[in-house]
Amino acid sequence: MEMDYLDPQGAEHMPEMADASFALDFLLWIKTGIHTYGIALTEVANGELRNALYKQMELAIDLHAEVTDLMMEKGWLYPHDVGKQVELDLKSADMAVSIGKMDLFPIDTDRLGMFATPNK
Repeated sequence: MEMDYLDPQGAEHMPEMADASFALDFLLWIKTGIHTYGIALTEVANGELRNALYKQMELAIDLHAEVTDLMMEKGWLYPHDVGKQVELDLKSADMAVSIGKMDLFPIDTDRLGMFATPNK
């Protein structure tokens, strides 16, 4: 029997996986910002601007800590347990591969009235 990915049952656990993915992406962008602030601080000659950049970098570091704590609390990140992190990363990679193999656009998209349609 072919899997119907348009059926809500096919989306089980997807919101949690999406949240984890968005949080990791956000964390990586925060790290990029911290790195960029560090480079900018070594290039700027104006003391006022240097102080402003330094304050922004400190805020980014605090945000990094908050997001990291949230991800650890949710079980989305294991910075102190390499084995668990590798296990989680392998599971995420397997999930990405399985999503890539899904036939998400079937030829027959007729839902036969399964979902409510707006009033006309």
